Amino acid sequence: MLICVPDILSKAQVAEFRRIMDAAEWEDGRATAGAQSARVKHNEQLPPQGEVARELGRRILGALSASPRFISAAIPLRVFPPLFNRYAASGGHHFGIHVDNAVRGDPHTGLRIRTDLSVTLFLSEPEDYDGGELVIEDHYGSHEVKLAAGHLVLYPATSLHMVTPVTRGSRVASFFWLQSMVRDAHARSLIFDLDTAIQGLVGRLGHDDPETVKLTGIYHNLIRTWAEL
Repeated sequence: MLICVPDILSKAQVAEFRRIMDAAEWEDGRATAGAQSARVKHNEQLPPQGEVARELGRRILGALSASPRFISAAIPLRVFPPLFNRYAASGGHHFGIHVDNAVRGDPHTGLRIRTDLSVTLFLSEPEDYDGGELVIEDHYGSHEVKLAAGHLVLYPATSLHMVTPVTRGSRVASFFWLQSMVRDAHARSLIFDLDTAIQGLVGRLGHDDPETVKLTGIYHNLIRTWAEL
């Protein structure tokens, strides 16, 4: 399941992020790559333990908690501290086909998570760079993702994916992973579809409609059945 979530950050917030990031020191992106990924990863990133990355990451986590669509799609249990990368045409940057590590650990906090979902939050407008598409492969083929700044995409961490070479400008983004309360991807997809339908009914019929209330109960009972805490 690939889900786009708009407006996690406003344009003003994105501009503030970019002002801070553009003044920061960047390092080789391979510093946080696994053995397989390091061979195909060519980009830059903010030092993960640096104060800039930590502060901007905290702001993103706060924004995620205020997004009903993100919560509905991810049903998050633990979210890895957001990281930040940059792909520049001048460096010939790209990230070849790879799969994310099954478990990620943060030495700064001791947090360890099972990576159920991968997340990319775009911090560059699509017209500001050429190339740099996030390409995600699943059972239905390849999907190219290039969203407006402030929007994010959620996709299974089990997916093969890549970032195509940037040939003009720079692609800046935040990326991170999360462990969902609902481990099974199919169950999580069903819950998301049900929640989306309920919200549509609420918009037309209101919260007190008897059938809407009944469906809401089914939604919560499914989470009780499948949640791992």
